[in-house]
Amino acid sequence: MAARGAQSWTNWTGDQTCRPAEIVRPGSQEELAAAIAAATAAERKVRVAGSGHSFTEAVLTGGTLLRIEALRGVIDADRASGLVRVGAGTVIADLNEQLAGLGLAMANLGDIDRQTLAGAISTGTHGTGAGLGGISAQVEAVELVLADGSVREVGAGNPELLAAARVGVGALGAIAAVTLRCVPAFVLERIDSPRPRDEVLDAFDELAAANDHFELFTFPYADSALVLERNRVEGPANPRGPVAAFLNDIVLENWGLEALAATGKALPRAIPALSRLAAWLASGSRTVDRSDRVFANERRVRFTEMEYALPREHGPAAARRVIEWVRAHRYPVFFPIEMRVGAAEDAALAMAHGRETAYVAVHQYRGMEWRPYFEAVEAIMNEYDGRPHWGKRHFQTAATLAPRYPAWAQFQRARDELDPGRTFSNEYTDRVLGP
Repeated sequence: MAARGAQSWTNWTGDQTCRPAEIVRPGSQEELAAAIAAATAAERKVRVAGSGHSFTEAVLTGGTLLRIEALRGVIDADRASGLVRVGAGTVIADLNEQLAGLGLAMANLGDIDRQTLAGAISTGTHGTGAGLGGISAQVEAVELVLADGSVREVGAGNPELLAAARVGVGALGAIAAVTLRCVPAFVLERIDSPRPRDEVLDAFDELAAANDHFELFTFPYADSALVLERNRVEGPANPRGPVAAFLNDIVLENWGLEALAATGKALPRAIPALSRLAAWLASGSRTVDRSDRVFANERRVRFTEMEYALPREHGPAAARRVIEWVRAHRYPVFFPIEMRVGAAEDAALAMAHGRETAYVAVHQYRGMEWRPYFEAVEAIMNEYDGRPHWGKRHFQTAATLAPRYPAWAQFQRARDELDPGRTFSNEYTDRVLGP
């Protein structure tokens, strides 16, 4: 039987909180359907929470909040075709372990693996790779529980609905299961190297084309960039030892970053110097390991984030303008800017819909003022027809977003068909998708 209760919900960062009328934890797809049907009968809105790694108000509700962690694990798999059906509440890290046991892997992943699968695809979570789409691009079918408790499987037989469901912002129904197209397990070599930032931005297209997976991090007050290049290699994995991994992943990248960020919060005038120190500490390294272990990073330092997707040719110019703004305004931001790339995608609300894409992400340490910085960044991104990440901070509305998505009307048709009563809505979906 589904567990019910009234309590508050808070996201990973701790800056989005709500107190729903009830929080329901269904133990099966049948219980999920019954909970949604009951909420609809009681005229309550319904939202689904994943791992809370979104920075927007996407989950917030005063109605019924569903926690679907029990709907987890590989349900069935076909190794020959790579098609794997997975419970929507499966945490990506757990999924990676199960896929590895099957000799399979996901072709591309983001840089953290703590999200649920449903949350990741609903918000358009992506990794990096000039020839690769995000997680949603690997989705072959989605099982949605609709407002009346019925189950609708959306797949290749209805490509328009599938294109909508691949990035649905939780506004079409509750995802119960997802069918992924996976690939044979593979090994990646990751090389991190600090380089002069201007040289890296000048060579952005070449670096994107030369690597299976390319990204960079750069502190606005430093003049270098840490370049991450990941490429497939033959041969067995050769993971770092536990001591080396702990020293780099936990001590340096988390404890060290936390200490520097907290110092900058207490002493904002020290942030430029702290940024240069952090850039200097970002030394080169090499890792060869199973693909998912190379994709994922340990993220213990809490922050809030904005990310925009731009036509790829505009990525370096937009990043340079953000850096110029930070320096000109002496804005106290310690966290780095991150840049990634992606192939054009066909999901209706994919940030990379119809175009080769550069992603530019900015962050601010928890508890520090972020709004003026993010507003300035968004103004820059607007000039390049930027599209915001659905799970990260932005100030757009349906009116400003509709012209940026050629398939906007297609998504709205799917929403009208699957959730005509707008059961799966809240203030955020009203703002960004329309009421």
